[in-house]
Formats: sequence, structure tokens, C-alpha cells
Amino acid sequence: MADITRRFGWRHLRSAPTAHIRHHKRGRLAHDGPGLSFWYRSLTAALSEVPVSDRELAMAFHARTSDFQDVTVQATVTYRISDPAEAAARLDFSVDPDTGVWRGAPLEQIATLLTETAQQHTLDVLARTALAEALVDGVASVRDRVAAGLAAEPRLPATGIDVVAVRVVAIRPEAEVERALRTPAREQIQQEADRATYERRAVAVERERAIAENELASQIELARREEQLVEQRGTNTRREAEENAAADGVRAEAEAARKVRLARAEAEAAREVGAARAESQAAWLRVHGEVDAATLHALAATRLAENLPRIDSLTLSPDVLTGLLSKLGRTGPEPRA
Repeated sequence: MADITRRFGWRHLRSAPTAHIRHHKRGRLAHDGPGLSFWYRSLTAALSEVPVSDRELAMAFHARTSDFQDVTVQATVTYRISDPAEAAARLDFSVDPDTGVWRGAPLEQIATLLTETAQQHTLDVLARTALAEALVDGVASVRDRVAAGLAAEPRLPATGIDVVAVRVVAIRPEAEVERALRTPAREQIQQEADRATYERRAVAVERERAIAENELASQIELARREEQLVEQRGTNTRREAEENAAADGVRAEAEAARKVRLARAEAEAAREVGAARAESQAAWLRVHGEVDAATLHALAATRLAENLPRIDSLTLSPDVLTGLLSKLGRTGPEPRA
């Protein structure tokens, strides 16, 4: 919408670059072009504003397939007004000179024209197509048919309208029919999922069986090795006992031989000691046989004194001393003759 301001009974219009303005003054064209800005008097001016930018028109309508199934078609048509003069001549794009608001609804007329034309070609295509085919290939066929039909529509170029693009968003059946159509696919998907589950379980069971077999084989191998270990331990114990017995025999023989040698040495030593003692005794006896009795008595007294116990103190009473002196007097040397 153009921007209109008031100044002292005059009006000033400023339009956007995407809006084509046509200004007629007293039946003559005074201004014509996009993005204009000018002064005018509202009593003598006839203004038209034609948008020249690309515009999107979304549409949705129902159709019926060859197997009598209702479907909903969602599409979008992009169009633009390439000839603003033709469009302003065929449609009411006039605006109020005081407010700049369209007096009519030209864009709604264009939308109705495009929608009905697109719907007509869509119905013509889907009426010859089954539901399953329409859901699979219907989008492309409907898009091509609608684009060709709009390009061949004579009213559009006569109105100055160019169709830029046609897009068909979706073709949808009724909710119940869509659920029914989804059921086989869902069942197939579920079957595939179940089969994958069964295969996974089978693989898991096979792996568990392999693991159990490996564990059993490991236990058998372990038991066999334990048996070998027991046998080896018995063999080692028996060999150790035999070696210990042999070692004990060797030690016993060595000990016996040592004792024999020791006994022989002791006997030899005892024999030599006995012989030495006999010789010493014989020599002692010969010496004692050659000396006189006084010497023997002195030796006997000496030997006796060596074997007497230690006397720390000796107490002699007068009686003992008197008796001893009398004995000594009696045993003194005899008087000479």
C-alpha cells in the first residue's frame, strides 16, 4: 500500500519499488511506473497500484481418483504481474486517493482464477488415476499438468499475469484410507522387525551354545591337566621319596663307616694309651722297687698332702701338742753306743 500524506489540500504519494503506480489526471496518464513519488490533488486524480513482485498463492482442494477415493491436494503457485497496464485495465487496482487503500479486491480475483484453473487440471488428471498410483506418481503428474494448463490459459497473459512456478506439496487420502494403506506396510515392517528379532535371538542362542561348548571344552582340558598334574605330583613325590631313601642310605653308610673309623681310631688310641700307661706303670714300679722305704714314705706323704682338702686354719690344743711331742720324743734317733 502506498504512503499518502496531506499538506494544505494537496496529497503526496510515495510508493515502494515493487508497486507500479498509474496516475490519471482529468483522463490523461500523468504518472506511470514503480516506486514513484509525486504531489496530486485528490479531486482530480485517479490512482491505481499494481504489485509487480512475485507472490505466493497456497491452495488446497479435494479431488476424486478413478477408484472413487477422495484425496486432498496441497499446491503452491508463484505468479507475478508482468504487464501492470493490462492488469489495471482488466482488474480493479484503483486505490482511494486519500488513504491509498484498494477499492476492490484484485488479488482475490487473481487467486480465484489461478485456483480454479489449477483445480480443473488437477481433477482432470486424478480422475484418470487410481489412488495407489496417485499417491506414488501423482505429485509429479499433477505438477506438470497444472504448469502446462496455467501456461496455456489465455486469460492469464490477457490480464498481464505470468506463472513463475508450480509446486505440488502433497496428495493425501482420507485418514481412514491412509491408515488402511499404511497397514500392509506396517505389517511388513513389523514382520521384518520380528524376523530380525528372531535372527538376533538365533544368533544369540548360537553364540551362547558356542560359549557353553568352549566353557565345557575348557573344563575338560582343565580336568585333564589336573589329572596330569596329580600324576606328575605322584611321580615327583615317589621320585623324591626314592631319592630321599637313597640319600638316607648313603648317609647311613657314611655314618657307619665314620663310626667304624672312629671306633678303630679310639681302639688304636686306647691301645696305645694302655701300652703307654703299662710302660709308665712298669717304670714307676721299677723306680719304687729300687728306692728305700723312707723315700717311699716321703712320697706317700707328699701324695697324700696333695690329695688332702684345703685347711684354712689349724687349732692345736695343749693336750694334742703334749701327746705329739711325746711321740716325737719316742721316735727320735737312737743314742749312739
